[in-house]
This record gives sequence, C-alpha cells and structure tokens, in this order.
Amino acid sequence: MGVLCSVIRFENLHELKRLCHWGPIIALGVIAICSTMAMIDSVLWYWPLHTTGGSVNFIMLINWTVMILYNYFNAMFVGPGYVPLRWKPEKAQDSMYLQFCKVCQAYKAPRSHHCRKCNRCVMKMDHHCPWINNCCGYQNHASFTLFLLLAPLGCIHAAFIFIMTMYTQLYNRISFGWNTVKIDMSAAKRDPLPIIPFGLSAFAASLFALGLAVGTTIAVGMLFFIQMKVILRNKTSIESWIEEKAKDRIQYYQTAETFVFPYDMGSRWQNFKQVFTWSGVPEGDGLEWPIREGCHPYSLTIEQLKQKADKRVRSVRYKVIDDYSGACCPFNKGIKTFFTTPCTEEPRISLKKGDLILVTRGLRHWMYGDKILDHLATEDGSRIRGWFPRKCVEKCHYDAETDQVSEGEKKNR
Repeated sequence: MGVLCSVIRFENLHELKRLCHWGPIIALGVIAICSTMAMIDSVLWYWPLHTTGGSVNFIMLINWTVMILYNYFNAMFVGPGYVPLRWKPEKAQDSMYLQFCKVCQAYKAPRSHHCRKCNRCVMKMDHHCPWINNCCGYQNHASFTLFLLLAPLGCIHAAFIFIMTMYTQLYNRISFGWNTVKIDMSAAKRDPLPIIPFGLSAFAASLFALGLAVGTTIAVGMLFFIQMKVILRNKTSIESWIEEKAKDRIQYYQTAETFVFPYDMGSRWQNFKQVFTWSGVPEGDGLEWPIREGCHPYSLTIEQLKQKADKRVRSVRYKVIDDYSGACCPFNKGIKTFFTTPCTEEPRISLKKGDLILVTRGLRHWMYGDKILDHLATEDGSRIRGWFPRKCVEKCHYDAETDQVSEGEKKNR
C-alpha cells in the first residue's frame, strides 16, 4: 500500500481530466484495438499458446502494450514541468535578459515558453501535443520520445500477426461477390481446428486493425525521427524555429554577427544524455542549463528579445478585404480552402472588411496571425490570435516610424 501511495499522489488526481479530450481518446482507442485484436488472433487462430513460439509471442504482445501505456501515461500525467509562479533569477541584473510573463507573473526562464493551452510557462517547451493533451518539455521529453519509439515497434509486431492470421486462415473458400479467393494451406488444415471459426467478421476486424497498425507505424515513426533529430542537437522544435529566424535577421540586416546555438554541447552523445538518463530523471532543474563554451548564458533569450524588436520594424501586415465568420471549414471560401483547413486546435478568428492582421506564419491557403483591435496598436497592443483564409486578406505596406498602413498589392494566391 505504501508503494501504491508513493506512485499515486491524490493531489494530482485532477490530472485525470486530461483523458477527456479527443487526442487521448483516439490514441488510447488505437492502442486498445491493435493490442486486443493481436492477442485475440494469437490465442484463437495463430500460434496457439501450447507452443513455445506462441507463449513468447503472447508475452511480447503484452510487453509492448504495457511499455507503450507506461510511457504514454508518464508523458501525459508527469507533464513537462512548469516555471514556478512569480519566479525570478537569483541575480537581479539577469532579469534584463529575460522576458516577463504577465499571466504567470514571472520571468521566463531560459528555454521556457508560455503555453496558451496549459496557461503556464513550460520548462524547455518543445510543443503542445494534442495526443497526450499536454506539453512536451523538460520532465516528460524522454517518456514522450520512448512512446513514439515503442508504438511503431508494437504496431509492426501486431501487423505481422494480422497478416499471418489472415493468410493462414484463408485456406477455405471465401466469397467476395464476383471474386473467389482460393489458397491451399494444407499445413494449416492439419492443425487442430480453432474453437471459434475465422469468419468474415473476424477477417474484417483483423483487416481494420491492420490498417490502424500500419498507419500508426508510419505517422508516429515520422514523429519519432523528428524528435530524435532535435534531441541529438539538444534543441526543441521552438528553438529550431528561433535559430532559423536568427539567421534570417542577420541576413536581412547584413550584420557581421554569427549566431551560435548555446545549448548544443558539440557531441550527440552529450546531448542525448541530457534527455535520457538511467534514473529516468533528466539532467538539471529545468531552469538553468549548461552552455557551449564561448556562449553567453542568456544568448538565446537575448536573440529572442532582438527578434521581438525586429518584428515591430519588419511587421508584415494584411488588410481584410472579405468577411470571414471564423468557421473551421468554410464552404464559401473555395474548395481548396475547405479541404486544407489546418489540423490543429488553434482557434479561427472572425474577420470584417477593414480589419488589420499582423501575420506570423501561413500555409498555402491559410494564414495565422493577430487581429489588431486598435489600428494604432503597437506590438504590445490588444489583439486576437488565430487562423483565417488567405484569400480574405491582402498585403499592406507598413511604416514602423509613423505606424501607418498603406494598401499594397494583393498577395498571390
């Protein structure tokens, strides 16, 4: 009982509400379907449990399921770790290098960012993942990456079971309307007949589970390689974006400075060990980080401040030329806009003719930015942020000195 109480902390039971979200529901549903069907196929029709191979196969299936769920729930419930409320650096003079979060009433520690979904500043934030309904960051980066590794491996094993089950059980004549499949499996006929015959419903269920397993292997496997790429460089997805913006800023102003990412230790093994440790606890406290030799302790946060100031000077503003209701998939904005709506939980914003938008990123048919409520607002002005169709706006020319906007040519769509 003491061990159980040490694992389950009752003050954290409110975190169970994270399960009530479409991401965990879909993820756990796929895990349940693939695991259950693989075990059923193993027990009833392929590699019966009275053989050594069947026992090893069944134990491996259970092992995959346990490890996948363990790392999944760790990533979800342990969480990324948050910067303490009202946190400030030990040395008061260091605060000049840090941004201040008005929501958390604290300075943003190095490598931390504020998550609008979690409504907290997250330590070493990589991204907010809807599949775990939580952020991926300092404390759960290892568990999240292990989940991304184990899920494809378990699905590959399950897919092999589904394929062999359907192959060995199609030795009888099965009718698909005009076509009849005949497979001679004389060896399979000599085996004891299964308790439950492999019928059309079992075939359909195995085929459906196979599709889920293959799709999960491809999709999650790609995410695993992306995560390993940033881990071996000791970066996060957000920091990779900051580095690209730093190079763009230097190229734009043709300055002689060179931006060196401060947290890359120069060795992939050293970078790897900062996330994966034998104890399972990542190195450091999430607030202070070892830096590369020759770099300033706050070089990344200084670069963020430079980019924030540069954003005001090089603002890319758009003027709304067509009303938009804020619908997720608008029918009246074209077929391409309808079918290419961003697959994200980020909100859409309604637009009216004459509104001004400060665009921060975009897709082929959609853009993301801040709607300026006051046309004379500065960078710290009041805005509403979200996605909107690209065809509803046209590019404007903005003068940062006078804060005046002039209508320019429409952006090619």
